Amino acid sequence: WDVGSTTSEAIRYPDDVYDRIWSPYRSLRWESITRRSDSTFFENDWQLPLTIMRTAVRPANASINSLSFYWKTSTPESQYYIFLHFAEVEGRQENQTREMSIYSNGKLWYGPFVPYTFFTTTLVSIYPSKGSERIDFSINKTENSTLPPILNAEEIYLAKEFPSSLTSQQDVDAIMSIKKKYGVKKNWQGDPCAPKVYLWQGLNCSYDGNELPRIISLNLSSSGISGEIITYIFSLTSLQALDLSNNSLTGSVPEFLSELHFLRVLNLTGNNLEGSVPAGLLERAKNGLLSLSVDGNPKLCHTASCNKRQNNKYIVPVAASVVSLSVLLTALAILWNLKRRKQGGRKKGSWELKNRKFSYSDVAKITNNFEKVIGKGGFGTVYHGYLEFNGTQVAVKMLSASSVQGYKQFQAEVQYIVHHKNLTTLVGYCDEDTNMGLIYEFMAKGNLEEHLSGANTLTWEARLRIATEAAQGSHSAFDQGCCPHICESSSSSNPHKNIVKLITFSIIKNN
Repeated sequence: WDVGSTTSEAIRYPDDVYDRIWSPYRSLRWESITRRSDSTFFENDWQLPLTIMRTAVRPANASINSLSFYWKTSTPESQYYIFLHFAEVEGRQENQTREMSIYSNGKLWYGPFVPYTFFTTTLVSIYPSKGSERIDFSINKTENSTLPPILNAEEIYLAKEFPSSLTSQQDVDAIMSIKKKYGVKKNWQGDPCAPKVYLWQGLNCSYDGNELPRIISLNLSSSGISGEIITYIFSLTSLQALDLSNNSLTGSVPEFLSELHFLRVLNLTGNNLEGSVPAGLLERAKNGLLSLSVDGNPKLCHTASCNKRQNNKYIVPVAASVVSLSVLLTALAILWNLKRRKQGGRKKGSWELKNRKFSYSDVAKITNNFEKVIGKGGFGTVYHGYLEFNGTQVAVKMLSASSVQGYKQFQAEVQYIVHHKNLTTLVGYCDEDTNMGLIYEFMAKGNLEEHLSGANTLTWEARLRIATEAAQGSHSAFDQGCCPHICESSSSSNPHKNIVKLITFSIIKNN
């Protein structure tokens, strides 16, 4: 209130930078006093209009030493905050003093104090004032004062109670991000769900007395939004209804919409979406768990059969490309292998071994710390394993410390690498301190004895081929300067082409 006003007009913006409305307040018990308009005046942080602070009131009767006012309360529990503004507007003589104390409901509220000249003093209540029916204020002259009390302006604020809790922070963060991303032009200010009477336009919230309010419905229909359906929507985990119809949304329908477990209504009609509707949404709609509307998107496929055609559209060319690439790689591998054999001959084993030496820790990783034993012999123990870089199955023969013959075989096999289709490929070796081992390709179809004497009868043609291939393997070993010293019946059959390969023999150097 502008208590010293001499007119009947309210003061507000632009005189008040905060657009507070200062209404005139009149009392027959008060009289107005005014300071010259050309006098210098200094504001405080409350930035009150100068027009207001140049006027004040004092008691109309000189024998009365107080200014009193009151207001009726809304409820006994209502809380009020008071702002009282003072500035000396009368020129005081040297022997004059204006000292005041303020009382609320008969108790000292503030004072004593002396108002400044040319400067505004604002007194603010730290704690709210309460009253059963009314709240009384009085500004009293002290015993030391020679001048009556004054008052320039007053503000009284009622603290509003919000009975409901504030919205879940997760939902607040999500909806604020949606507002920013889409540039939503609605009355979206303050808390989205609280208080309930100020609920944001286009939102519905759940109000459970034991839980924080959650956003359960979002309606952005015909809101002029564009771009893709953003992932912030997924953070609204309690969402039951989502309406994005009649906008300019593009891109695909995101899979995360099918993961909103409480979603019961989804309206995407009238946009520019394309691709296919996620199978999860179609399944929920088919089972009656979701009301799905996607019409008005010409490039959007929203049937299961359309999804299959879409998949076939890509599967055929991809499959053709894969087959063509496989043929090309196979041809290149054959040509490279032929060129390699032609240029290197059979004497290349020594330089190839430079890239085939494994450390003992590598061997431990290959065999998973020597977990699976697949055989034992004079050389030592054989373990099953996998090469780390390509997952190829291998058989790892670790030399026994007591095997003299095994050590000779180890030296011979490392020195001579035999590349022949009927000899098992030596993948690499380990020679670290007392740990020595040979790493071979793994023969997955078992040994030759099982095939010759097993339940499945072999034809004479097959038996002849086995004998021929075993002989070719032995001949290749001899031709390299080695001989099968002990050729056991543990030759095995290649898992893909059923080619016989010799895998267990001791190789000794040909003197």
